Amino acid sequence: MLNKIWLSFFIIAFASALATWIGGDGLVFERLVQAVFSMAKVSVEIAIGLIGALCFWLGVMKIAERGGMVDVLAKGLSPLFTRLMPGVPKGHPAFGSITMNLSANLLGLDNAATPMGIKAMHDLQSLNKTPDTATNAQILFLVLNTSSVTLFPIAVFVYRAQQGAASPTDVFIPILLATFASTFVGLLVTCAIQRIKLFNTVVLLYLGGLVAIVMALILYFMNLTTELMQTHSAIFSNFLIFAFIIVCLCWASIKKIDVYDSFITGAKQGFELSISLIPYLLAMLCAIGVFRASGALDYVLDWLRTVVITLGGDTQFVDAMPTAFMKPLSGSGARAMMLETMNTHGADSFAGRLASTIQGSTETTFYVLAVYFGAVGIKHTRHAVGCGLAADFAGILTAIGVCYWFFG
Repeated sequence: MLNKIWLSFFIIAFASALATWIGGDGLVFERLVQAVFSMAKVSVEIAIGLIGALCFWLGVMKIAERGGMVDVLAKGLSPLFTRLMPGVPKGHPAFGSITMNLSANLLGLDNAATPMGIKAMHDLQSLNKTPDTATNAQILFLVLNTSSVTLFPIAVFVYRAQQGAASPTDVFIPILLATFASTFVGLLVTCAIQRIKLFNTVVLLYLGGLVAIVMALILYFMNLTTELMQTHSAIFSNFLIFAFIIVCLCWASIKKIDVYDSFITGAKQGFELSISLIPYLLAMLCAIGVFRASGALDYVLDWLRTVVITLGGDTQFVDAMPTAFMKPLSGSGARAMMLETMNTHGADSFAGRLASTIQGSTETTFYVLAVYFGAVGIKHTRHAVGCGLAADFAGILTAIGVCYWFFG
């Protein structure tokens, strides 16, 4: 699947560039070549930028692992994950890594979530009998990451404030609704394909408890002013992440573990992982770059607008669709599209708010796929791409519906 998608990016980009060139744009192929070199540079910059985060967090994870903290977390969530991931033995260290990764995503701590996610993928890979093919557990874990439930999309708020939004956080509830819809659909689709039963007492208790906590937080933040909401969410996120580091260190120290030596061991693994990611990032980002530079995205938008008008529908949402189309492909590209939409139509316009909601609703599917599967050398992704895109599609549709509800 990944092979076909990657190849199609280049073929579609070439066909689109040919049409543009015939139409009189003589510089289109120059833009394509520039996109290749630009994305090649970005690929290396991303990998290098990950070195510090990966080294630090894998060092902390090694301390937690040697101190037995991961085992405790794994046992606590074992009843849930053993039902969602029946191929992973009860009490396996992967459950602890998965828990930490999903918790970091929930809080919007991307720098912490990525190395924890890579660690989780490596733990799951240790159970993989066919190392180049994704297991059911790895696919489910990837889908949960691409759907990316995030309680505090601070980056979106900051961009909206920079673009002059009267209330930068007015998209907070729409984002939460869209991201939960994305995760719920991604989980349902993946479990349906893998024939995993969700409707049993244990799963419902865990998921129900999580929903209750999330709803309590939503109600809390709804009663805050914009300034207090940003301040409290930032304090809450940063406190939790540093508290986690302190707990890991103290826990291991009480267990008589050499925390410094453990950290160094984990940090060395982080450096090796960062370098190994470059080929996978290079392949995916270059393909995305030429697709965007070829003008193929513009053709899709024009076609979509025509279809909506023909059906007698409202076309307000079409102006925000560049962010939706780019979101599964490129995080930086989607961010640029969101800023461009707000700059063109206004941060408080319907298109500006919808683009912001879409930006916060899901993760970059193909980036996550390239990083997590690339880190363990998986080539055959099976139904991972389809399930991830189903989650993205649900998040985007919900974002459109919710924004019409709130702002239409």
